[in-house]
Amino acid sequence: MLTSYWERIRIHHVIALVLAVAVGLLAALGAVGFRLLIAVFQGVIWPGSGDFAERVAHAPWWLILFAPALAGLIVGPIIHRFAPEARGPGVAEVIKSVARDRSKIRHRVTAFKAMVTSLLIGAGASVGREGPVVQIGASLGSSMAQLLGLSSDLRRALLASGAAAGIAATFNAPIAGTLFAVEIILLDINVSYITLIIVASVTGSVFARHLWGDLPSLAAGGFTLEHGWELGLYLLLGMLAGLVAVVFIRLLFGLDKLFTRAPLPNWSTPALGGLLLGTLALFLPQVLGVGYSTVNMAVAGSLTLTLAVAILGAKLLATALCIGSGMSGGVFAPSLVLGASLGAATALAVNTMFPELGLDPGHYALAGMGAVVAGTTLAPITAILTIFELTSSYQVILPVMAACIAASGTARWLSGYSVYERKLLAQGMNIIRGHDVSVLRCMSVSDVMITSYESLSVDNSALTVLKRVINSPYAHFPVLDRKGRLAGVLSARDLRPALEDINDLEGIAIAADIMTPKSITLKTSDNLETALDLFNRFRISFAPVTDPHDPTKIEGILKREDLMSAYQERIFKDRMLSCPLK
Repeated sequence: MLTSYWERIRIHHVIALVLAVAVGLLAALGAVGFRLLIAVFQGVIWPGSGDFAERVAHAPWWLILFAPALAGLIVGPIIHRFAPEARGPGVAEVIKSVARDRSKIRHRVTAFKAMVTSLLIGAGASVGREGPVVQIGASLGSSMAQLLGLSSDLRRALLASGAAAGIAATFNAPIAGTLFAVEIILLDINVSYITLIIVASVTGSVFARHLWGDLPSLAAGGFTLEHGWELGLYLLLGMLAGLVAVVFIRLLFGLDKLFTRAPLPNWSTPALGGLLLGTLALFLPQVLGVGYSTVNMAVAGSLTLTLAVAILGAKLLATALCIGSGMSGGVFAPSLVLGASLGAATALAVNTMFPELGLDPGHYALAGMGAVVAGTTLAPITAILTIFELTSSYQVILPVMAACIAASGTARWLSGYSVYERKLLAQGMNIIRGHDVSVLRCMSVSDVMITSYESLSVDNSALTVLKRVINSPYAHFPVLDRKGRLAGVLSARDLRPALEDINDLEGIAIAADIMTPKSITLKTSDNLETALDLFNRFRISFAPVTDPHDPTKIEGILKREDLMSAYQERIFKDRMLSCPLK
């Protein structure tokens, strides 16, 4: 019996690995096919020879002005009518499917996402292809799991495997693909399934390299750290990148609100965004397309300070116009362009002021690329490993780590959310550890609070309080006045000042002198999402719960650990309902 059980486990593991390989192959085919579609549309829309940047440089003004608008006019009704999930970067939709939709993505998403995004990028939309590739790969993994009737956990793992393989196939970077899936999409996964993600990511990278050639997406050269003190400059660059990332995110969603409120049908806003983009491109054609040619120029040190600053500002606006107006496309590649231009501009500006330093703009462009990606995604490890795999240089690690950690910390301090989390918040979802915290919205504080608790009186002496704290299983106490109303709260930490003179503790102070009088409270009518936000914002682990009509009438207490236990129980029940017995 035991041998039979372990045999079934081994067979299950082998089948899962085979499925991971299949998902990796399909995601690589999707990534390569997607790039071919972009090339086809670029060839049709932009006549001439050479790469995309050269074709745009020789194109007539009217084509530059109207090509993005025409593409927006075509894809707008398609997205609105057939696949609303195709709107925007796509990564947020994948996270949403994991957290709320039991890792199910509609089969049609793959075809529609590939078609509309390739047309937009081919026409010059200032968006990236990585986000759509993630959604395409995740959709393929989810579709395979659904067709085979697999369990919810395995469906989740194959979805993540498809996303990882898509990134790996795009950048020839299997490590970055794996970390992207784990750090951004899942956040919370069974460790045994990480093997499947790695297998799919490596398979996607190898197969795409076989089909597309052993060429990196970016012409990133070697990297050397000339002086140790430059790490300070890389930290400064990271902080600037974090600020740019926050501006970028706010501009994206600010323009999204503006286009939503415009007195126009939803299907028509991509055309308007395309027209505004074309107008901007008349003055600076570098804003059109994915932007890898600009990145390569920055890495090669070919940008001037004026051009780098101009591209930085124009690319911010161009991408915000495209995403905000409802086009389909990613923000990963635009973040790389922003980072490359910011890094190059920073080095060139320092060289202007201190020419004897002779900083290499290409090195700072590489670090800036990783830093802005870290700031927009709040995934510094993925950003660091992406740049490392593009350069294959160990010397890049310290400077890029410094820039990425500084950027991520700055962006989190100023904003608190990544570009993907912001989109989910706009849809009413708050994701923590891969789950939708919005489920707490339908759970009441009154259902989880403790009604049997220990309290103190404002007249209790410090010695009495000390004895109560030592002998009680509780660490926090509501403090009541003589009429039994809430006067404040007291914790063991509040006793420290009174304990300075332990020999004369009696009579030194009473509870009213030690407590925190203006305590943070909840009402019985509040939901658990409100409670969790309060716990996170004020960094507390306990709050008195009062009557909604009388803030001094205490009804109970709520502890953070009880809230999280109720949340985990709710998530467990949802998973059990989504996982049929077999």
